[in-house]
Amino acid sequence: MTAREFRTLYERLRLRGAARPAVDGRCGALRHLTPERVAAAVAEVRLGRTVSLAAPIETVPGPDDPEPAVHRMTGPGPAELGADGLHFATDRFAMNVHGDADSHLDALCHVVFDGELYGGVPASGTVTAEGARALSVDVVGNGIVGRGVLLDVPRLRGVPWLEPGDQVTSADLTAAEAAQGVRAGPGDLLLVRTGHRLRRTERGPWNAATARAGLHPSAVEFLAGREVAVLGGDGNNDTAPSAVPDVAFPVHVLAIQALGLHLMDYLCFEDLAPVCAREGRWSFLCVVAPLRLSGATGSPVNPVAVL
Repeated sequence: MTAREFRTLYERLRLRGAARPAVDGRCGALRHLTPERVAAAVAEVRLGRTVSLAAPIETVPGPDDPEPAVHRMTGPGPAELGADGLHFATDRFAMNVHGDADSHLDALCHVVFDGELYGGVPASGTVTAEGARALSVDVVGNGIVGRGVLLDVPRLRGVPWLEPGDQVTSADLTAAEAAQGVRAGPGDLLLVRTGHRLRRTERGPWNAATARAGLHPSAVEFLAGREVAVLGGDGNNDTAPSAVPDVAFPVHVLAIQALGLHLMDYLCFEDLAPVCAREGRWSFLCVVAPLRLSGATGSPVNPVAVL
């Protein structure tokens, strides 16, 4: 995609995603996830089975995670472990939210493009050293609950995973819907499997910052057309190397900054996909509960599919 083509697409999606007054706290593309659609999504539960869509948090450095999370035990001390009476095991946890290994949700304040956040909000004065004063993860403080739809692109292509650098197009998403007998619609949480996690497990970690499968920027028009509320991927959602000159993360720009669409990066679908295939259905209730981190640009996340 040329720089001019990207700009044309960006302006088109920006008009489509123009900020509107928040309704019941729903901002951006979450406006498509109405209370009626949340209630309807509950009917997706038939088995009563829950499946996590998050990968275990990494604590060991690797080529895709040079600054992993830090988990440190803070108590009890060795002497207390064998002592009589009551003692508590305690620990401390710290992490870089926006990395290339751990499952996380991107808030709408995460992407700054041409000096602006989603809806034309100026980044200067909004994103501060103390946190974001608007469009932070507070927007989804009450969680996101709706109909999840998983589209398995490697399954469509007959391969275990997409190789780094490969791109998922709108045609791929449409073909995956037809093959799986499902259709993404307004208010859905659309999840796109590239097989990133399976490749990482079988081949070992690599520098995903420079080479990864993801969506082609033009596929964001598919998301806008279907009026999905959230996009989640098992990679970064963006392909590397980027398909657009001088824009490293075009999907992030188009989805978050232009459409106001929350993204979930580096999820794990390797437990869910076999269940969906065995049951012959690719939709389910999906529950996303970000941490309530006031002013944060994102949050670690453990989405749960309920089938």
